[in-house]
Amino acid sequence: MALPVITQMLTYPNIKILHIEPTDVCQAACPQCGRELESSFNKQSRNHLSVDTINNLLGINTIKCLDKMFMCGNYGDPAAGKHTLSIFKYFRQINPNITLGMNTNGGIGTNKWWTSLAKILNQTKDYVVFSIDGLEDTNHLYRKNVNWNKVINNATTFINAGGNAHWEMLVFEHNQHQIDKAKEMATNLGFKFFNNKVSQRFRYFPIENLNPPKFYKDQNIEGDISCVAIQEQSLYISATGKIHPCCWLGYQNGYTIEHFESIQKSWATKNPQIVCKQSCSTNNTKSNFNNQWTARIQINSY
Repeated sequence: MALPVITQMLTYPNIKILHIEPTDVCQAACPQCGRELESSFNKQSRNHLSVDTINNLLGINTIKCLDKMFMCGNYGDPAAGKHTLSIFKYFRQINPNITLGMNTNGGIGTNKWWTSLAKILNQTKDYVVFSIDGLEDTNHLYRKNVNWNKVINNATTFINAGGNAHWEMLVFEHNQHQIDKAKEMATNLGFKFFNNKVSQRFRYFPIENLNPPKFYKDQNIEGDISCVAIQEQSLYISATGKIHPCCWLGYQNGYTIEHFESIQKSWATKNPQIVCKQSCSTNNTKSNFNNQWTARIQINSY
């Protein structure tokens, strides 16, 4: 796909942030993840993005102009990607000043792998978000199949090798009493940030015996669409090598970049595209996207 077509359809001149899902492989079975909720997703899938695929989709000139590239996605964990380290190395080589980051459940990989990652993600703004939902007795209640001791070992290895780690905690009724203890542990281990949020998936995918915290008051915001992808000038590449406007529109190999022009037109109607409505509806300074955060705290200096 030629870059001029992409930029024309996104209605902004330059892509500044690239979101990559390097693989759809993951060892976890989180109840509200698309891996578990979507019957069409094949858990035996083993897609792994390569440097060549990304290059063919975007081209070197696009990579050179990026401010940030991070890895997360809908179905896989970047630490399970066969080419994750190679992709990070390539982006740093082509664009030395780019910010690099990724999100992970933290339960995959060897000490050698995490040490290597820290050596690549070696700039001040580079980071790894470890999604750790409580302490040893609660993390597995949502992060099913994720070994707590493995997570802490991998995070500690990454931090000790010079990496900037963020602890991100999904708050539920069963772990809300551990927020302060988790923050204290994150501080002592050397994490740079401690963030917590409440998943909005409770609204659409309620799970028996999995409840939001009692302090949380859900606000289903209805208003004009304020598209995060356009604001950030971002794109999302799925593990299958398809370009989407964002990860929300990328579920189930959903709406690719070719659909984005018609999606934007729907925003001016009484029935805006449902995914955009759920994610990017706004009301004053709030949106459904940012309303999930309950705390973002820097706990250690750089």
